[in-house]
Amino acid sequence: MSYIKLVVFDCDGVMFDSRRANREYYNQILARFGRPPMDKDELDYVHMHHVEDSVRHIFRLYPEDLAAADRYRRELDYTPFLQYMQMEADLLEFLDYLRPERKTAISTNRTTTMPIVLEMFELAAYFDQVVTARDVTNPKPHPEALEVIMRTLAVKPEQTIYIGDSSVDREHTAAAGIPLIAFKNPGLEAEYHVSSFMEIIGLPPFRRPA
Repeated sequence: MSYIKLVVFDCDGVMFDSRRANREYYNQILARFGRPPMDKDELDYVHMHHVEDSVRHIFRLYPEDLAAADRYRRELDYTPFLQYMQMEADLLEFLDYLRPERKTAISTNRTTTMPIVLEMFELAAYFDQVVTARDVTNPKPHPEALEVIMRTLAVKPEQTIYIGDSSVDREHTAAAGIPLIAFKNPGLEAEYHVSSFMEIIGLPPFRRPA
């Protein structure tokens, strides 16, 4: 594999522990319509998929509420839910290590909430490009977002690596021909597995060529 020039991050489950934020957000939408909170399988689903699919999934048993629920989520301010997101402790250290030698980007199934997250945690300046589910015709696991990032930043697949935590990320990277670093998910099929960001600097693709 070539020396890595571009590192692409997933957001939820990688940059942030956001399960509680997702739980509070989607349960708020369900509660608005008098529906019970999500079960574990539903929480797992919304943690990996973009908001439109997630709302359709959690309201699949309540089709009469779906249109109104989708309107409500468009009006629901995400800012109060940011208090439940926890940034990974060594994310900033890792980003400082990567930049400016390597390019950095985000490919996420978040939509309108991603700019809010980056602003609140003062991360926007650390990334050369951010592609959300709103920015592409086909969101993850389709490879379009990664293809857009590589084309825009003029980097080849063999010079790119992705940090993700889910089966959606595995499909996303495989379709684009990019290796995956599984973050805090030892059971996920991936080329590499880590439990923290700073472990990544010791992986073979990050060793500087002689």
